[in-house]
Amino acid sequence: MSTRSSRTTQTAEDEGTGPGDPSGDPGTSNASGAYSGHGASDDRSGRLRTSRLRTTPFSLLDRSRTRQGHPEAEALRDTVALAQHAEALGYHRFWVSEHHSVPGVAGSAPTVLAAAVAAATSRIRVGTGGVMLPNHRPLVVAEQFGVLASLFPGRIDMGLGRSVGFTDGIRRALGTDKGAADSFAAQLAELTAYFTDGPRPHPQVHARPAEGLHVPAFVLATGAGADIAARAGLALVIGDLRGREAMRAAIDRYRAAFEPSPLWPRPYVIVSGTVAVAETREQARDLLLPEAWSMAYSRTHGVFPPLEPAESISAREPSLPPKQRDLYTSALTGHIHGTEADVATQLDTLLTETAADEFLVTTSTYDRAGLLESYERLARVVGMAGAELPERAEIPGRAS
Repeated sequence: MSTRSSRTTQTAEDEGTGPGDPSGDPGTSNASGAYSGHGASDDRSGRLRTSRLRTTPFSLLDRSRTRQGHPEAEALRDTVALAQHAEALGYHRFWVSEHHSVPGVAGSAPTVLAAAVAAATSRIRVGTGGVMLPNHRPLVVAEQFGVLASLFPGRIDMGLGRSVGFTDGIRRALGTDKGAADSFAAQLAELTAYFTDGPRPHPQVHARPAEGLHVPAFVLATGAGADIAARAGLALVIGDLRGREAMRAAIDRYRAAFEPSPLWPRPYVIVSGTVAVAETREQARDLLLPEAWSMAYSRTHGVFPPLEPAESISAREPSLPPKQRDLYTSALTGHIHGTEADVATQLDTLLTETAADEFLVTTSTYDRAGLLESYERLARVVGMAGAELPERAEIPGRAS
C-alpha cells in the first residue's frame, strides 16, 4: 500500500472521532480474525487467542540501543530496518526516542530519525517516544512536526516527555536544569496551541507549516505526568510493569480527570513495556538479560553501557556483588516474557486490568535475530495480518 493523500489516509485519531477504534486505520492490521469470541479458544496451531488481544493495537518503540562491538551508526540503521519489518508484520506505530550523551543509546535526534523511518516505510504510523520538551522551544518542536506531517500526511505522531537529562553535565550542555520539568504543562499548552491556533504567549507568532494540521499528541508519563496529560486533554503513554498498582491508579486518575481537547475528544491510554517471546521460557529470559544488566550497571556507575551478549552476562551472574545483584534481579522483574502461550495469557491479563486502548512494546536486547523473532512471535500471538512472513527481512549487523 502506498502513501496516499492526507484526506484518504486519515485515521480515527486524525479525524478526532474515535481514537479508541483503530479498525479503520490503514496502518493497523491486527484485526485479522485469528481470535474469536470472549475468553480463550485455540486456533489451528494451538495458540491461545482472546478477543481483547485481537482488537488491541500493538506498536513498537525502538531506542536505537548500541551493542558492544558494533558502531553507533549501525544502531540507527537497525532502527530503520526494524521499522520496515514492523510495518510488514502489521504493527500500528513505530516510535523513536531522545537520549543525550548516553553511550548505550544512539537515538538522540528523534524528529530526524522519525523522518528517516517515515521515508523508508509507507503505511505504519511514525512518531517519537518521545521528544523531551524541556530541552526544546515549543515553537521549534511545532515546526518540526509540522514539516513531518506535511511530508508524511496522516502518519505522524507527536510523543512528548519531560525528562531533562541524565546528569548535571548533560543538563548544562542542553541549557536546562532539573527545575525545567516543572514548566512541562505550560510548554505543552504552548506547543499544542501552535497547531490549533489557540491562546499562547506569543499570539503574533505562527508555526509554519504546523498551524491547522492535526498531529495526535501523546504524553509519556510514569505518575504525575498522567495528571498533566488529563488536564491537557492528550493521550497518555504510561509504563512500569514492575509497579502495576501505581500504574493502574495513575490510569484511573487520568480517565477521571480527562478534559476533552481539540486533539483528543476522550481519554486514550497506551500501556508500554518490555515483551520477549521465544520458543522456550529460558530463551525469552535471555532476551531480557542485556537490558537488565545495563540498567543495574547504570544505577551503580551513573552511565548506561552498550548492550552485551546474554552469554557474557550469564557468566557474570554468580560473582555479582550483593547490591548489583539486587539491582539486576529487580531489573528482570515485571516484564512480559515466555512462550507464545505464556505471553498471550500475560498480555490478556494486563490489558483486562488496565483497559488499555493500545500496547507499546519497548524491548531492547543484544541479539537482533532474537529480537526480530520475538516481534514475529508477538505478531502471531495478537493475530496480525502480516505475522506469517514468507521470508525474514535482513537487519544489518544482527547476531546470527
